Amino acid sequence: MSTKLTIKTITGGLLFAGALISMIAMTFGTSDTARAQTPAQTCGVQTLHGLYVFDAHGWNIVGGEAQPKAIVEGIDFNGDGTLVSPFATVSINGFIVHSAASAGSYTVDPDCTGTLTFTGGPSFDIFVDPRGGKQLWLIQTGGPVPAVFEGTAVRVSH
Repeated sequence: MSTKLTIKTITGGLLFAGALISMIAMTFGTSDTARAQTPAQTCGVQTLHGLYVFDAHGWNIVGGEAQPKAIVEGIDFNGDGTLVSPFATVSINGFIVHSAASAGSYTVDPDCTGTLTFTGGPSFDIFVDPRGGKQLWLIQTGGPVPAVFEGTAVRVSH
């Protein structure tokens, strides 16, 4: 047997073994040992506290037509399920709106998912960073008009 053929046979066997191990791991998931080493997520309303800057883009759906929408907004989370938006600039189909002092509420479950609702405005499903709530991801789920709208909020101060 030639050296090239031997190397090709060994390499092929190793690739097959690696693929087989990957398939088994995907089929059966992670082991209990690996799961036990993953830190438990312990989120709650207190995870969100301080001023965050929310930036997002997407579309409002008006009369079946998508209209572009973008926002940069401050959200001040009080750590108790209440919030205030001290400033916001929104562009809807090129029309600019400035607002301030919008109030709202939020929930955060132990698995770091939750909801956020602005009083009289849109509502969102959220996922909070389990490592201290430094940022959260939001997707709009309700509001005055249907929308396809998502973005991220990042803490800028406590």
